[in-house]
Parts: sequence; C-alpha cells; structure tokens
Amino acid sequence: MPSPGSVREVFTTFLGLGLTSFGGPVAHLAYYRAALVERRRWLDEAAYADLVALAQFLPGPTSSQVGVLIGWRRAGWGGALAAWTAFTLPSALLLAGAALVAAQVGPGPWLTGLLAAVVAVVGLAVTGMARSLCPDLPRGLIALAVAVPLLLLPHPLTPLLAMMGAGLAGWFLTPGPMAPPGTLEGVPSRRASMILLGLLVAVVGVVCLPIDHPWMTLARTCVTAGGLVMGGGHVVLPLLRDPLVDAGLLSDGTFLAGYGAAQAVPGPLFAVAAWLGAAIGGPGAAALATVAIFAPGVLLALGTVRFYRGLMDRPHLARVVRGLNAGVVGLLAAAWWDPIVREGLTSPLAVGIATGAALALASGRIPAWAVVLGAASAGAWWA
Repeated sequence: MPSPGSVREVFTTFLGLGLTSFGGPVAHLAYYRAALVERRRWLDEAAYADLVALAQFLPGPTSSQVGVLIGWRRAGWGGALAAWTAFTLPSALLLAGAALVAAQVGPGPWLTGLLAAVVAVVGLAVTGMARSLCPDLPRGLIALAVAVPLLLLPHPLTPLLAMMGAGLAGWFLTPGPMAPPGTLEGVPSRRASMILLGLLVAVVGVVCLPIDHPWMTLARTCVTAGGLVMGGGHVVLPLLRDPLVDAGLLSDGTFLAGYGAAQAVPGPLFAVAAWLGAAIGGPGAAALATVAIFAPGVLLALGTVRFYRGLMDRPHLARVVRGLNAGVVGLLAAAWWDPIVREGLTSPLAVGIATGAALALASGRIPAWAVVLGAASAGAWWA
C-alpha cells in the first residue's frame, strides 16, 4: 500500500520540482532524490534506486515515470496524477504559450541562434549516449547499422524496422544479463496493474483508428513516440519530427525551434509536445499532445512495476534492451545530421554560435537553458 500522505502534499511538492528542475532527466532524478529521499524521506535509498532502475528499463520519460510511481506510493492514484500534473504543467504552459507567441511574431533572427544551439545540445547528447550505451564494438556496430539506413533510405517504416533489427542484434551480440533488481514495495495491485495495461491498449487502439485529421495525426505521433523512445528524452526528436513535418503540419524550422525552446524551460523534455500541439492547433491541441506523449510511458510504468523482477530475470530480454539502447544512439545520430545540422548550420554566424554553445555545454559550468537563451540572443544581436 502507498505510504500515508495527501494528494495536495504531492501536488505542491512536485509543482516546486517542476518549476525548478532544469537539466534533463538525469538532473531531475538528482532533484527527486534530494527532495523526496533526503529531505522529506518519502522513501529510502533502496526503494528509490529500484524505481529508477525500472524507469531506465522501460520506454518513456524516465523522470516522469519515477515521479508518478513515487506519487502513487505517497497518495495512491490521486498522488500519481498529482505528481505528473504538477511536474509537467509549468513546462507545458511555458512551451505552449511560447509557440502561440512565435506564431504571431513569426520567424526572426533569434531563430538562427536557437537552431544553432540545438545542433550543440543534440550533438553532445549523441556523444554522451554513445559512451554509455555503446561501450563495446558490437553495440557500436548496432548503432551504425541503425543510422545508415535512416540516412540513405528515408521512409516512415525505416526507423521501426531498424530498431527491430537492433533488438534482434542485441539478443545475439550483447553478453550477460542485467543486474537483478531489489524488492519493489508499495506498488499497484495485480488487478490495478491489469486495468492500467488495459488502458494502455485502449489508448493505442484509439489513435490507430483510420481518421484523417491533424489532431489525430498529432495524437498518433505523440503516443507512438512516447511508447517507443528509449535512451533519453532527446531520442523523441526523430520520432516526433518525421510524421509531423512529412504530413505538412509543421515546418522543420518551427519543429526545431520548439525543441530548442524545450531546453530553456524546467521540467520534462517530453513537454515539447505542448509546443508542437499549440503550433498545429492551439491550446486544445497542446493539451492533447501533452497527454498523448506521456500516457504510454506512465501507464506502462504503473502497470508493470509489480512484474518487474520477473521481467528482469530473463537474460534474453535484457540483451534485447541493450540492443535497443544502442539502436537509439544511431537513431539520434541520424536525426542530428538530418535535419538538425542541415537546418541549423546555414551560415557562418550559425556555425560560430553552435561552436560556442558546444564549448559552453562541454565545460559543465553553464546550464543548458542558459546556453540556449544566450544562443538565441546572439542570433538576434548579430543577425
């Protein structure tokens, strides 16, 4: 059963985190630990480590999944909903509002700096993920085998087929099982878990209906991206970009501007869906996109946490996950080259801003949001 606590307490605590948690999922997990394990003692170190391990294993937004699991432990279903809503709301409102303003103002010189900053942010994400997810030759080859067809054979099915191949290659090429998890306590009942997984199936079924409407395309794209992304929030980029841009709902410039803006706000990177929805259909579409992109990962985390130990005891499954993680490096590397570099480095000024942004980020002394804002300002100043 959840530990005693109120929904209001969970909401206010996670709202504070949502307003101040800059830096991406790894930083979010550090903020969670400081606020919820050390200061408030809602759970101990071992229980927190178990929840983080589960979220790393599953597709979806890692920090949001950990947040809803902690919210449930503290105040049941209301706590889970409060944790997600409070942590996501600040970034979603900021990004949706920024998209509506940008639509009125139109593209300007600030866009040059913003897109150049995206080149630096994603480029460093690719190298960092490659070091952790492709530490040996087999996984490096898997990443390369995913990136090459994505660049040479652009087709809506290419990413799915490439990732299926990455999982299969991981089964055969990567050694050893993952470390077994500890005992997870305070999780949904078996009946509740089955209800949650049933809701996940229902969500997928609804967005797969053959309805030709921009909002349905948006929801389908967000559910697919939210249910498939593994390896970090940056990987959501190609999964969102290709269906929306290819369908003519967004330009590459608008899409990448939203991705850059998402680096400058606190909270989860998946909240970029609010920018995309607002740019496509206003506030209602922003709300739809935000719920759609988070729903698969959150439902999957809550629905499978009870069965986690049994899953992780299967060494073949662990090897498949290793292959998929290597594959996402190739997926993101291909997206970094096209369209990010292609759209972002269009002038000597953009190259200079991207170089400066990369050096600032690599130093580790300047947060990503400050680098992004500085790059956008530089583009406006020197254009």
